[in-house]
Amino acid sequence: MGQCYGKSVSVAEDGGARTSANGAGEIVPATPIRKSRSGAATPVQYSGAGAAWPSPYPQGSASPLPDEVAPSPARSTPRRIFGRLFPPPSPAKHIKAALAKRQGPPKPRDGPIPEDGTGEGERPLDKSFGYSKNFGAKYELGNEVGRGHFGHTCSATAKKGSIKGQLVAVKIISKAKMTTPISIEDVRREVKILKALSGHKNLVKFYEACEDTLNVYIVMELCKGGELLDRILSRGGRYTEEDAKNFLFAANDEHADMKLIDFGLSDFIKPDERLNDIVGSAYYVAPEVLHRSYSTEADIWSIGVITYILLCGSRPFWSRTESGIFRSVLRADPNFVDSPWPDISPVAKDFVRRLLNKDYRKRMTAAQALTHPWLRDAQRQIPLDMLIYRLVKSYLRATPLRQSALKALSKALTEDELFYMRLQFMLLEPTNDGYISLDNFRMALFQNATEAMSDSRVPDILNALEPLAFTRMDFEEFCAAAISPYHLEALNGWEQIASTAFEFFELEGNRVISIKELARELNLPPAAYSMLRDWIRPEDSKLNIFGYTRYLHGVTIRSSSSNTRHR
Repeated sequence: MGQCYGKSVSVAEDGGARTSANGAGEIVPATPIRKSRSGAATPVQYSGAGAAWPSPYPQGSASPLPDEVAPSPARSTPRRIFGRLFPPPSPAKHIKAALAKRQGPPKPRDGPIPEDGTGEGERPLDKSFGYSKNFGAKYELGNEVGRGHFGHTCSATAKKGSIKGQLVAVKIISKAKMTTPISIEDVRREVKILKALSGHKNLVKFYEACEDTLNVYIVMELCKGGELLDRILSRGGRYTEEDAKNFLFAANDEHADMKLIDFGLSDFIKPDERLNDIVGSAYYVAPEVLHRSYSTEADIWSIGVITYILLCGSRPFWSRTESGIFRSVLRADPNFVDSPWPDISPVAKDFVRRLLNKDYRKRMTAAQALTHPWLRDAQRQIPLDMLIYRLVKSYLRATPLRQSALKALSKALTEDELFYMRLQFMLLEPTNDGYISLDNFRMALFQNATEAMSDSRVPDILNALEPLAFTRMDFEEFCAAAISPYHLEALNGWEQIASTAFEFFELEGNRVISIKELARELNLPPAAYSMLRDWIRPEDSKLNIFGYTRYLHGVTIRSSSSNTRHR
């Protein structure tokens, strides 16, 4: 459950979710997806050659779309069946810019080039990684399987050790091309992430990293089972629902395990941290990535894209140009009408829709997705959801009125939501009388701790739960504390849930409140008073149902001023 976030991982140049030459030329015959910071397997985003895309939009631009692109009137994406392969828009210009950033300025052609990769007056780069120096004695290189900007990947045979005689994949990264501190740190971080995440049956196995004066060698499991897009095409363009639930291959066997590979530009992320680099394939990129503010929810979006493709054989967002794809991602809705969607179960469609929600706050987390009725398996171990910690932290800091509003909402939870809540509560190992405290949150965190979590500074979140050191929480209050109004709003039955919750709120929490006090509750300026007036019943000065649901979500200063301008 380590929080490792992949900034960018590769997908084939045909635009499908498959491995291509990444920053080190790695081509491993298994579909790459990205390791999410929640620790669950999540789909990759691709840069075409393993390099992050610089933004095509001006920094600080009000719109993520290029100036010359008008908003699209389209509300759905025409279906594009994978009857044959076709290339995506070329990311070459973005890749060149990213490579220039990592490789540094071009060297002058006149005169000798310093062997250490530095110019006159520059401080030499430290290209010593501290890895094993005996690669040649331990492995015999075989055929090259791929080549990229930073190096290449070969098969190899282990000559000694516990894997003697076994075929492995070796990513060979040339030190001569490590001409900037960024490019050196990229390699160091990739090895650290592979080491931290290795061991899961659905992650490529990392054996070791070696180096000599010329190269860094990353030794990994060799996957030979083919690529996801090829499997889709061989099955007539799509998977059945049952088969779509298990989709990456380590061997040619139809029932082989899926393997996630390639963490070349992945990174660790801290709790509540937001990233702003625009990276990834246009086909798989989440809307908030284009808005330059995203976190692990972007991985969930990419899983939704891949699941959509598995079920129907077409991309949910498609266009012949990059700007057209971005416009579709931002504006259009996936097509759930055309064949084969009428034959796909409602629960499967609900699963995909909840992953492809354009509002990242309404998307399921990885743990929630595993408890969704479409994927639910009594034998599957559900991970501890870090969202729980963040929501409990907010609840402990909330005002009494907000805590009452959340308690009322928790009493209207559906059985599916309660199923997820019970699992998370039991992971905290409550006492025999059914209570949890700070010690439970601390023990659960450390029992599920990984090296990736440590690098993401996840344990720091415990500092925000200190109030629980002096009190206890039963399951009913835990539901109130760990509930997300945004996730509930994404459900088909949200209106009924909100109505039921408001009935409980009327009985147990609603009280007289002035507009000024409500603004203070929401930390809003006087300019928002006119908007808040609609939230309060004039006859008794209490929140109405509209005000209750808006209060649950909270309002930012920006959104409140926007609403005021359009009144």
